[in-house]
Amino acid sequence: MTRNQPHSSQPAAVRLRNWATVSITLSAMLALSACSASDDDGNEATRTPSSPSPSSGSSSNPVDSRVTEKASVLNAYTMMWAEQMKAYRKADAEGTDLEKYASLKALGKFRLDLAHMKQAGTVGGGEVGHTPKVSSIDLDAKLPKAMVTDCIDLTDWKATKVETGEVLPLPTNQPKRYVATAKAERWDGRWMIVDYAPDGERTC
Repeated sequence: MTRNQPHSSQPAAVRLRNWATVSITLSAMLALSACSASDDDGNEATRTPSSPSPSSGSSSNPVDSRVTEKASVLNAYTMMWAEQMKAYRKADAEGTDLEKYASLKALGKFRLDLAHMKQAGTVGGGEVGHTPKVSSIDLDAKLPKAMVTDCIDLTDWKATKVETGEVLPLPTNQPKRYVATAKAERWDGRWMIVDYAPDGERTC
């Protein structure tokens, strides 16, 4: 089962390139450069076959079902971040399971970030803090969907030059804590993160 996966555009390419030389977090890059993805451009992204989620249709109680599905959304988001960090620590998604949890715009943005990291010769280290919550969920839609709101904390995250081992500071105008949102959709019984949008103007 496939969907079109658009490429991210770069309306502030200069700032994006500058950020790529000092940091390796796409969320921060996009927060500074306000990059967006076009809904019309794209290539094919193949969904990974999966077994139906145990939560899907597991309860006849609508309230219980919403609670269970929200937990499944948060699990998908958390797993996406875990695989994303694996990729950022080596500037390469090869050998990670990122595609199992992220697709469409989200995956395209992460791949763009990795490309800039590789070009800049940087890798990531440390940890990115999170306090995600499901801010909305629609289980009655033809394609169930949800939104996750997260507070990203870059306090313990760093970028390092591969050749020299030099730790690079964040740009002075980069907030260490800011809000990001993620859109999730339920595909074939499991949740996928299909878009990710940091907002450097909203601190948390």
